[in-house]
Amino acid sequence: ASLAGVDPIEFRLRQLKDDRLARVLKAAAEKWGWKAGKSPGGRGLGIACGAAAGSYVTAIAEVEVDAKLGKITVKRVLWVQEMGLVINPAGAKIQMEGGITMGLGYALSEGMHFKDGVLRETNFDTYELPRFSRLPTIETLILDAENSPSYGGGEPAIILTGAVIANAVHDATG
Repeated sequence: ASLAGVDPIEFRLRQLKDDRLARVLKAAAEKWGWKAGKSPGGRGLGIACGAAAGSYVTAIAEVEVDAKLGKITVKRVLWVQEMGLVINPAGAKIQMEGGITMGLGYALSEGMHFKDGVLRETNFDTYELPRFSRLPTIETLILDAENSPSYGGGEPAIILTGAVIANAVHDATG
């Protein structure tokens, strides 16, 4: 989208051949209040789409980047999923939020480091997991698909986190 000089959502919609994913992408743009613009635009907004475990998902994130410190702060995220028939919406929302939180940890803070062949993180006091106090505003939307079988809920949320944050950082910094 950046190289084509096109709004990231418009770019994706032009490429999509899958109606389910296009529906999820359009719903995410509407729920977010997306205003079209080229990237990088200095807004710190990123978008990513994908499919996993039979579900379709779109994520939008807003980040702030401190270039001097090399620090990325995720301010707000939205995940929209169509996962077929949802029997327990509250449980599905919790699964999505857990996947998002795991993905944020994978992308931003978790890591294993070795020194002289020895693992340095040997307990949770040195392995940095996401903490609730550091999480961004998390919004979720589950799209109805009552005439479909049930699909994965938590796993699809994880797959987009790195991409949506990288896209937001690109938009913020170029």
